[in-house]
Amino acid sequence: MSLVLDPATQALLFSDARTANTFTDEPVTEEQVQAIYDLVKYGPTAFNQTPLRVVLVRSAEARERLLPHMAEGNRAKTGAAPLVAILAADNEFHEELPRLVPQAPHLKDVFFGERSTRERSAAMNASLQAGYFIVGVRAAGLAAGPMTGFDFAGVQKEFLDDDHTPLMIVNIGKPGEDAWSPARNPRLPFDDVVTTV
Repeated sequence: MSLVLDPATQALLFSDARTANTFTDEPVTEEQVQAIYDLVKYGPTAFNQTPLRVVLVRSAEARERLLPHMAEGNRAKTGAAPLVAILAADNEFHEELPRLVPQAPHLKDVFFGERSTRERSAAMNASLQAGYFIVGVRAAGLAAGPMTGFDFAGVQKEFLDDDHTPLMIVNIGKPGEDAWSPARNPRLPFDDVVTTV
């Protein structure tokens, strides 16, 4: 074997894992979400920055505020998911850098003094963290339904502020009946993606 992960873990996290479109009614607990975050927070980012912010949409009132902003094809499944997470990038993440990189407190101002630089870095690194988050959901034995089909400006106005940019919305829960599309779409083979120089 070329991988240290056993085949069952490989399947759980990657090869058998798919985007879920339906979920059971079983709730997703705060303890599960805490365990997911406590695992995925160790994923690497540039300068150890942590721009990902997660807004958990739990209440019926918050769900009703979210649904009008979802694309029509995503509305019903978002309304029925046990838990919905709005993943966003904090464009003021640099304020935390002295705590996250105490050996180099100057990074905050030297590299990230300009807002445009912060926004680019926040988007890239929070997207990395969002990928880790999805794998963490799978590691908890749950399914994730990540979506970018929504009104970004509407979600930002309703749930965030000008310093936070929404990246995606993720439905989370135990997969329900007919959770998966009939067939998995193909992936590009190794030789189409990887070159050696």
